[in-house]
Amino acid sequence: MEKFTTLTGVAAPMPVVNIDTDMIIPKNYLKTIKRTGLGKGLFADMRYRDDGSENPDFVLNKPAYRHAKIIVAGDNFGCGSSREHAPWALADFGIRCVISTSFADIFYNNCFKNGILPIIVSPEDLQKLMEDAERGANATMTIDLEKKEIHGPDGGTLKFDLDEFRRHCLLNGLDDIGLTMRKVSEIDSFEKKNAKEHPWA
Repeated sequence: MEKFTTLTGVAAPMPVVNIDTDMIIPKNYLKTIKRTGLGKGLFADMRYRDDGSENPDFVLNKPAYRHAKIIVAGDNFGCGSSREHAPWALADFGIRCVISTSFADIFYNNCFKNGILPIIVSPEDLQKLMEDAERGANATMTIDLEKKEIHGPDGGTLKFDLDEFRRHCLLNGLDDIGLTMRKVSEIDSFEKKNAKEHPWA
């Protein structure tokens, strides 16, 4: 998993509450078990018209936000079904951070397993960040995970809290497999010892 240390990029405003996982990645994109290629389906029902053409009114289709790396969203982001395809689609599009006042638990946990940083802020701080994000091409923010800070386009700084274990995993690019592989020598030792003690197993 790619390490997350410092991220600088355009932040796209999505001031909508209860953005669920079906909105993030519609069900017709769930046939694959690959983590790549899902970026094209991100917010598909909002990004595209019925004829397949782009909806110019959707934020990620606007020139200033086509390469956004951050989303500033309304309350309860990622609610709905537990599909892990939702963070896969965000990551494949290039979104590495989502900022909101709250997240659905399963989506929140899945983000950390896929190198995405979900940041919880107060409603007051979200309003400030939303206003910054609405600046279009000038809506550049920097997320410093080491310092747990968000730096706005005017140089303002907001602090955020994060569980230290999750922060450690993101800083070091450790998903569940990566955490297991750090114990590989201990696992090998156990298996050799177990094979000697229980040769019939």
